[in-house]
Amino acid sequence: MSDEVEPGYVRVRLDLSYDGKDFSGWAKQRERRTVQGELETALRTVTRSRETYELTVAGRTDAGVHARGQVAHVDLPQEVWAEHGEHLRRRLAGRLPKDIRVWRVAEAPYGFNARFSAIWRRYAYRVSDHPGGVDPLLRGHVLWHDWALDVAAMNAASRALLGEHDFAAYCKRREGATTIRTLQELSWVRDADGIVTATVRADAFCHNMVRSLVGALLFVGDGHRPVEWAGKVLAAGVRDSAVHVVRPHGLTLEEVGYPADELLMARNQEARNKRTLPGRGCC
Repeated sequence: MSDEVEPGYVRVRLDLSYDGKDFSGWAKQRERRTVQGELETALRTVTRSRETYELTVAGRTDAGVHARGQVAHVDLPQEVWAEHGEHLRRRLAGRLPKDIRVWRVAEAPYGFNARFSAIWRRYAYRVSDHPGGVDPLLRGHVLWHDWALDVAAMNAASRALLGEHDFAAYCKRREGATTIRTLQELSWVRDADGIVTATVRADAFCHNMVRSLVGALLFVGDGHRPVEWAGKVLAAGVRDSAVHVVRPHGLTLEEVGYPADELLMARNQEARNKRTLPGRGCC
């Protein structure tokens, strides 16, 4: 499937961050405040355009989820880019609400697609198991878990989930969408302040996957389930009622990775193919 930019248009990459607290997720919705809606409105305003230019994003974050390293692209008419491109970042800074910032605006290389050219997304989920709760200054970005957590047990359980698998047991199913993903990293670290952070990196994520994985591994960390349980849930391939989708505010999209410029189009096309696991038919 071709992703050529239409004649007369320029593809522009935007690197941005946002606090997800007051947003109903990324994707625009009628009568709800969303990141995409705010950005597209601001873009239309600062370019003095009648048309709304639609954004494509690397990862559609859910309501309440934050982003530090989100990436999007938009195709702008050449004349709009020529007139506004040099000043677009500063003008957006003056128009956008304070809970969204665009840090970089640049013409994208050939073949770039914010969603389909990405080779990985990296999220962080932050948890405090301090008996007194979460530092009030961090409460919008850290989950309080009212049980002491064994980080070593959580890391041991995480290892069984790495690699390419069907993550149906950890995803909210969507009609026609595959749940096969390659989980490249899943690790837990406790910092000097006692905050336990999960780093979760994969080529892509299905709906609720990160928060479901975190929910399962917290159950292992607090001793409610054995280390082997998370891997057994994965192998079973069906949702387990004991796997809770943790609250969104502890989750942040930290970074999106892309290949070298000359590989962008190939990755763009490869990522559109529906995947199957070895030994399974397509249907």
